[in-house]
Amino acid sequence: MILQPDDIDFDAYMADTDVQHKVRPAGHWEADLVDEFAPQVDGVQHPRLPWSRLDNRIALRPGEVSLWFGFNGHGKSLLLGQAMLSACAQGMRTCIASFEMRPRKTLARMLRQFTDADMPSPSQIREFVGWAQGKLWLYDQTSTVEPEKVYAVIRYCVDQLKVQHFVVDNLTKCVAADDDYAGQKRVVDRLTALAQGLGIHIHLVHHARKDRDETRPPRKMDALGASAITNLVDNVFIVWRNKGKWEADEPKHSEPDAMLICDKQRHGTGWEGVQNLVYHRRSMQYLQTGTSAMNLAAWPHEEHQQ
Repeated sequence: MILQPDDIDFDAYMADTDVQHKVRPAGHWEADLVDEFAPQVDGVQHPRLPWSRLDNRIALRPGEVSLWFGFNGHGKSLLLGQAMLSACAQGMRTCIASFEMRPRKTLARMLRQFTDADMPSPSQIREFVGWAQGKLWLYDQTSTVEPEKVYAVIRYCVDQLKVQHFVVDNLTKCVAADDDYAGQKRVVDRLTALAQGLGIHIHLVHHARKDRDETRPPRKMDALGASAITNLVDNVFIVWRNKGKWEADEPKHSEPDAMLICDKQRHGTGWEGVQNLVYHRRSMQYLQTGTSAMNLAAWPHEEHQQ
């Protein structure tokens, strides 16, 4: 489940050969065109996010890059971890490369989301680890990383582990500085080429500009750094935590705890909009409504009984 960088020979995956553009006849894509217009089975063709109201609006399609951004501390990685557990339940093989949080901490949060327990028991831990076998991997490096190593890890995971969803958390750990706009553009451009060339979905975590008022949700133009970041990716998801409600002495229960905003969707339905969310503290899950956590081991996700 944990990929140790010192135990893997990435040399064979460092060369940028998988994303070279090639000129091919139109007939090369006949099977792709058939798949593009094939009837959906039970309403689901590509993996969905775990909130049922978004089922017919958003899909996580292969060959695309999704940007997940928001203010620091607003729950981007936490929400994305829940989405990746949901992807695993839908049969997707996923890998998370978090360069800010150790795998132990990432897995601890995902374990709580999986078990709906604030202190999971040893038997629940064994159940989670067994369920995640062959579904979920984590890359163990918590520091600034050279972009070429990120690309190599992605190629390795696709080639050796057949990974279909890869999380890069986050962009600032892959560039020299927040104002390295050219470097940001190069990284995002390469990730989009990798997603297309390898036929996988890449999830890229990023921050919102610090000078924005955190009491209001940011929009796609508020992403930190170069405008090319949001221009190049296929989807833009914004995670915003309603800190005003959380910090109020008498919170307004009519207000959402958080919002997931789709501010760009280049393909698919093209839907853009807002999903209000409720935070379930014990499980650390975001819910679309109610007080019962999702059963993330199953798809579609049922609610845990209290």
